[in-house]
Amino acid sequence: MPGLYLSALTISYFRSHKSAQLKLDARPIAIHGPNGAGKTNILEAVSLFSPGRGLRRAAAQDMARRPDAIGWRLTGILQSLHQVHEVKIWSEGGAARQVRIDDKAASQVSLGRIARVLWLIPSMDRLWIEGAEGRRRFLDRMTLSFDPSHAEASLSFEKAMRERNRLLKDQVRDGHWYVALERQMAESGVAIHQNRMAALAQLQSAQAEAETTFPVADLELTLSEGEMPESESDFRDALSESRFRDLAAGRTLIGPHRADLYGVYAAKGVPARDCSTGEQKALLVSLILANARALTRNFGAPPILLLDEVAAHLDAGRRAALYDELCALGAQAWMTGTGPELFTELGERAQHIEVTGDGLP
Repeated sequence: MPGLYLSALTISYFRSHKSAQLKLDARPIAIHGPNGAGKTNILEAVSLFSPGRGLRRAAAQDMARRPDAIGWRLTGILQSLHQVHEVKIWSEGGAARQVRIDDKAASQVSLGRIARVLWLIPSMDRLWIEGAEGRRRFLDRMTLSFDPSHAEASLSFEKAMRERNRLLKDQVRDGHWYVALERQMAESGVAIHQNRMAALAQLQSAQAEAETTFPVADLELTLSEGEMPESESDFRDALSESRFRDLAAGRTLIGPHRADLYGVYAAKGVPARDCSTGEQKALLVSLILANARALTRNFGAPPILLLDEVAAHLDAGRRAALYDELCALGAQAWMTGTGPELFTELGERAQHIEVTGDGLP
């Protein structure tokens, strides 16, 4: 049937798994087993079917099975709308991961064009109370799901900013050295900001239209240094005018890298950072679901969802509500938990996989 899901996954020498083969359908996947059995490793493998470094943001060499360290390989049969793709992802000798789609070399951005993958993992539970970098990354993952070209804009901006920061640290005052870099930063920086704002608009719309038991989050993108210039020429001028301050600081003080995502529990009017742990988790779940609903309309199918240990942090009522919403959405949601009782409410609506200390059956 049309949609977006993995119908097969083969894992070789990846993390704790020496060899594993899974045959799947579009239903949610409930993975249970003891701590340390390798449940999250399976989700990490699936996360690599999207651009970026995966849900752990690990280097390719760190994903190799120990003590073998001979490299690793993932192969998946991906149903993407009305097309079926064979995707191979691998790393040898600790080198950067390679991608082939339908037996042709491909870029990571190409993965983003045929697949959409979102995740919620325990380390994100402190998103609202820790530094802005984590919230920017969270927003950029959602933005990337709507527009794969966002990755290219981000890489272009970061590369130019690194070069500009090097000049600043070396106290280079000749403006000619900065012009080309600031032009590149202005072009990519404005694109980044516009992409983020468009993503937030889609999230807000999806939340407003949804019937859900999870709380709505009002979201705002803020910058530590005033407003983000709307045009490339204005941003170039702002960078030029900021050089004196940037020289004193030894780094670039204005731009999308200084943005922060501010969230409010809408029904209570309470900032997300001041909410209880349970409320903060519920807000994150709500945003992932909103992202998935918006993508269903935007991409044509719900994304693949990776929800690590999500059931353990929800009471029975919210857990059942989450399962109902995932099934209604039609997403292939990969979920982990320590015991099968956490997925009782799913019944036959899901595929159930047990992972033991010896790996997958």
